[in-house]
Amino acid sequence: METGGCSAACVGNGGMGSQRDLSLVPERLQRREQERQLELEKRKQKRQDQEVEEEKSDFFAAAFSRERAAVEELLESGEASERLEEAAVRLQGLQKLLNDSVLFLAAYDLRQGQETLGKLQAALAERRQELQPKKRFAFKTRRKDPASVSKRDAAPGAPSSESILASPPSLKEEGGFGFNHVCGFSNLDSQVLEKRAEELRQFDVLLTELTNCTVKLYGNPNTLRLTKARNCTVLCGPVSTSVFLENCSGCVLSVACQQLRVHSTRDTRIFLQVTSRAIVEDCSGIQLAPYTWSYPEIDKDFKDSGLDRSKNNWKDVDDFNWLARGVASPNWSILPEEERIIY
Repeated sequence: METGGCSAACVGNGGMGSQRDLSLVPERLQRREQERQLELEKRKQKRQDQEVEEEKSDFFAAAFSRERAAVEELLESGEASERLEEAAVRLQGLQKLLNDSVLFLAAYDLRQGQETLGKLQAALAERRQELQPKKRFAFKTRRKDPASVSKRDAAPGAPSSESILASPPSLKEEGGFGFNHVCGFSNLDSQVLEKRAEELRQFDVLLTELTNCTVKLYGNPNTLRLTKARNCTVLCGPVSTSVFLENCSGCVLSVACQQLRVHSTRDTRIFLQVTSRAIVEDCSGIQLAPYTWSYPEIDKDFKDSGLDRSKNNWKDVDDFNWLARGVASPNWSILPEEERIIY
């Protein structure tokens, strides 16, 4: 009886042990499955990271190649100082693109990029040296009669505006301007400012430190630069070469040009016609739409500017702070049609 009882107890204990073992099996399996899923997730993340790095490299290669070709073209056709200054601006962009890409570029690609930049910078210096006598002559000619030039550039009804010609060397240091004649407005608040075709033809226009102003530029300037502007509206005829925006906020710009470069600017709408790809850098809240401004002589001004009216890359933008290919930059967007204004 005792034996039977022992056997029964042993069997009973054995049954309880088996039940405990059975209850532990799902836990071990679950833990093993979790470990397997974690390993799969790690591998997936590694593949995704590799794909992102490859996409960044592809984006860099395409952007670098495109800008390099544009610089080479400008240098080859750089018979005028403004072409060389445009090449210099693009070279600065290339340098920043390379600097921002150091973390994911292979050593060989980085070295090739640095060598290319060095060659382009040397070519730019050589072309500038070739044009040096012309620059000196143009500079001295312009400075012969600063009083008369200042009078010509003063805005009607705005005698407090400063003549941009008073300090030509500083303009060159800021970039984007050569030694052409310069006109514009500065240090004004809540005014309506205008310039006509005869005042703008192939001039460099500088608008700086304007607040709550409306500026209308009827004509064909050579370049346009808007800097340190707050809550301004700028309507401009076709610009032969480049347009630069820097340190602006809450502005509206309507312009046609060869190249647009926007730097350190926020909450700004740009109605644009551009023949190359626009560039934004250190920006936020930029909204783009097609160029809409019109005035009676605009067809003639487009013809004089040399711009192709049938070519408009207004929504093709390179953001130097956003290298993720296939993912929209958060720094700029397309302005909804219902919010677009026809000037």
